[in-house]
This record gives sequence, C-alpha cells and structure tokens, in this order.
Amino acid sequence: MGIGVSDTDSFIDEVTEEVRRDQLYQSLRKYGWIAVVVVLLIVGTSAYFEWQRVSNTNEARQTGDAILSALENDQADARVAALVAIDSDSADVQALVSLIAAHEAKLSDDTATALAMLEKVAGNPDAPIEYRQLAELKSLLVGANVLSAEDRIAAFEGMSAPGQPYRMIALEQLALIAVEQGRVEDAVTMLEDIRIDAEASSGLRTRAVQLIVALGSEPKEIGDFTLSSGN
Repeated sequence: MGIGVSDTDSFIDEVTEEVRRDQLYQSLRKYGWIAVVVVLLIVGTSAYFEWQRVSNTNEARQTGDAILSALENDQADARVAALVAIDSDSADVQALVSLIAAHEAKLSDDTATALAMLEKVAGNPDAPIEYRQLAELKSLLVGANVLSAEDRIAAFEGMSAPGQPYRMIALEQLALIAVEQGRVEDAVTMLEDIRIDAEASSGLRTRAVQLIVALGSEPKEIGDFTLSSGN
C-alpha cells in the first residue's frame, strides 16, 4: 500500500517540528545563560533597592534621634557641639544639621561659629540649592554687625531678583538697610512694592504697612487689607 499525500504531509510536519525542537534546545543550551542572568539581575536589583530603602529609613531615623538628643542639652554650646558631631554621608542631612547648629550658635551669641556653620552650607555644591541660599541669607542677617551696608546691599540685591526663593525677604532687608542709612523715601518705595507684590505673604505685607506708618507715611492705596492689617 502506498503512502498517501496526507501521510507525507504528516511526516514532513513531524520532521519539521523535530528540527524546530532541536534548534530550540540548541538555542537554550547556547543562550539560556542570558535568561538566567537577566532573572538574577532583576531579582538582585529589586533586593538592592529594598535594602537601600530600609537603610535610608534607618539612617534618617538615627539622624533624627541624634538631632533631638543634641537639642535636649541645656547649654547652647553643648547643643552646638553635639550637632557638629553628627556624621552623615548625605549632603542634605549635613546641610540641615549645620543650619540647626548655626541657629543654636546664634542663640548663644557665638556669631563666629554661626557664620562658620552657615558658610559650610553655602559653600557646599552638593547641598540643595534651597539650603545654600537659605544659609547665604542667614549669613547676611547674622553678620549684619560685621558686614558693611554696601556688601549687604549687593548680596540682597542678588537675592531679590525675580525667581529667587527668598526674593521677598531680601526686598524687606533692603528696605530696612535704607532706613538705617536714612533713605526714608527709598525705604517707603520698597515697602510699597512689597505690599502690592503677589508673592508677599500676609505677614510680610502687614510688616510693610506697619513700617510705612512708623516712618511717618501712609500706604498709597487704602484697601480692606490695609485697614485690617492694623488690627
């Protein structure tokens, strides 16, 4: 009995399937290690990120405990020393601790240490820009008695440019320096600019109005805000 067409087709299909299976096994033997490596990388990466997350959480908790412990000291100089002793690989944490230490040093009238802590933050390129600019601002305030009015004006003018995070505070400080120098009209003009600036907080607007009145002037626009701010 002869072999029919259907039998021939079945035989060809079986041979083809067998060839494909052999090719698959050969590919697995040749390239299967790649799949294993990929799986190991995925598992390893997931494990690493989980370990890193837990590690960062533990470090943040330990740093927070260290800061709280440092602030429990009765003496300001002891608080500063404890804060300075806190060690961290994070530039963010270092900056934050230095800012707190500067504040504590200022409370004890240790201007030199306060300025040193602030300079440490302001001069650290790895620290967040917000912390660096805050340190620069606080340096100008803390060092008001040792810096010339011209130096402070130049610095505050740079910080008062549009888009700067502490622009409104810098404008207020420029107005206060103008008062120090007896430039009352300039101060009132600056305070008026602050009062009508959309970026100014309600507290800053209130201070501006109060200072305008204290300087013997009147706000140019008497509105609901001006009337209520004097309460």
